[in-house]
Amino acid sequence: MAAVPPVCDFGWKAPDFSLPATDGKTYSLSDIAGPKGTLVIFICNHCPYVLAVIDRIVRDGRDLQELGIGVAAICANDATSHPADSFDNMKVKAEEWGLPFPYLRDEDQSVARAYDAACTPDFFGFNSDLELQYRGRLDASRREAGPDDLRRDLYEAMKQVTETGLGPREQVPSMGCSIKWKAA
Repeated sequence: MAAVPPVCDFGWKAPDFSLPATDGKTYSLSDIAGPKGTLVIFICNHCPYVLAVIDRIVRDGRDLQELGIGVAAICANDATSHPADSFDNMKVKAEEWGLPFPYLRDEDQSVARAYDAACTPDFFGFNSDLELQYRGRLDASRREAGPDDLRRDLYEAMKQVTETGLGPREQVPSMGCSIKWKAA
C-alpha cells in the first residue's frame, strides 16, 4: 500500500545514529554529514517505487556528493516478514546498484522511528547545521519511472540548500511503500 510522508518540518534537527553498513563499517550521522548538507534516504530492496528509480537515486546521490552533500541510505524494514530486505540481501543490492554512498541497516527500527520515516523512498535533506530543509520527492515518478527529462526535485532542492542553507518552501511529498514495521 502506498504511503505519503508529512510535509517538511523546517529546522527539525537530524537525530544521531550509529548503524552497520553493507561495506562492513559502522556509520554515525557525523560520519555521513557533508560540509554543505546531508541527505538521509530510507529505501529497501524490494519496493517497486524504489526499484523504479534506483538509478536516479544513485545518480542524484553521486551528483549531490560532488556538491558537498553527505549521503546515506537506510533500510529499516522488518526482514522477518520481508526477507528480501535482509542485511545479506542489502549487501547484494548495494553492489548490484553500485551505491556510491553507505547503505545502512536499522535492525531495531529505532532510527526510522526517530526520523518518523513513512515510506520507501523517503528523503530527508538537511543543511550544514543538520536542520531539515527538504522532505519531498525525487521527481514526479511514482510506481514506474517517469520520462528521463523530469525535473530533478530532490537534486534542485538540495543544490539550493548548498547555496542558501534553505530548502524550497513548496515541496511535493514522496510516495512509496510503507515502512514494514515489526509487530509490537
